[in-house]
Amino acid sequence: MIGRLTGILLEKQPPEILLDVQGVGYELLLPMTSFYDLPELGQETALFTHLVVREDAHLLFGFAQKTDRTLFRELIKTNGVGPKLALAILSAMSVEQFAYAIEREELSKLVKIPGVGKKTAERLLVELKGKFKGVKQSDFFIESKHIPSESSATSYRESSEDEAVAALIALGYKPTDAEKMVKRVVKPELNSEQLIREALKAAL
Repeated sequence: MIGRLTGILLEKQPPEILLDVQGVGYELLLPMTSFYDLPELGQETALFTHLVVREDAHLLFGFAQKTDRTLFRELIKTNGVGPKLALAILSAMSVEQFAYAIEREELSKLVKIPGVGKKTAERLLVELKGKFKGVKQSDFFIESKHIPSESSATSYRESSEDEAVAALIALGYKPTDAEKMVKRVVKPELNSEQLIREALKAAL
């Protein structure tokens, strides 16, 4: 099992990155809450990982914090929750926010995540309630450190919007819903990662 990787960030297209580890390129899928912590391209980063082996593919998931990976592993143990849905949950909520929603039995927040219907939300409550101790309300999203320059052009804004929409679709949102979510929060100064963050925040 691959548990942790340290390497140079070569590519990032939410929710996927390419990490060069001593000449070997690893493709990883990251929840957006981990994506916001990534450095600029060409810089070194370390990620905790979890390998999912399927008949048709080996999928490697990356996490900025060990607690994120721990929750991911708990989620995929839940009946009806696969890796893709776990990724969507961790993209929409921080570990602390998810724990808070579970302990307070906030079904209304859980069902807003794509792929989480009422039955799945109830199953999550039953199987995970009581596993989070000392839960406290916390900041929902990590502030992005990457601010586009004043010279950002229209083409850059359009590209950022397209990238944000594509990322939301990859996380399970319907194309029309993803477009509406991005349009609702779009601002000239926001890059794609910030648009995704704001769109997910507004959706909940």
